[in-house]
Amino acid sequence: MIHSILADLIVIIHFLFILFVLFGGILCFFNIKWAWMHIPAAIWGAGIEFSGWICPLTPLENRLRMSGSGTGGYSSGFIEHYLLPIIYPEELTRNIQIFLGLFVLICNLFVYSALFIKHYKNI
Repeated sequence: MIHSILADLIVIIHFLFILFVLFGGILCFFNIKWAWMHIPAAIWGAGIEFSGWICPLTPLENRLRMSGSGTGGYSSGFIEHYLLPIIYPEELTRNIQIFLGLFVLICNLFVYSALFIKHYKNI
């Protein structure tokens, strides 16, 4: 039982991390110190997509699920298993992973450009 709860907690943390990678730059408008956490997270998120690696949280969740109920986890990555079936009906391809990595970079480039303009406008 506790393993299943921990696996679910990992899923929640994983999802929140993805949201932070995508939208965490917005927090910098309130306090620029968020950039110290967000920029490495965004680089990690984009890097995972560009490289085709699986996030380390995925095997951890799978092990917890197997320990808790004896059922297997899933062999694909978190995004492919939870998010892509909703957004894209087909399996995750390298092209989609590269697109997702570019999407992360472009979104964050936009946010940090706006922050840069805002900062230098106020000087």
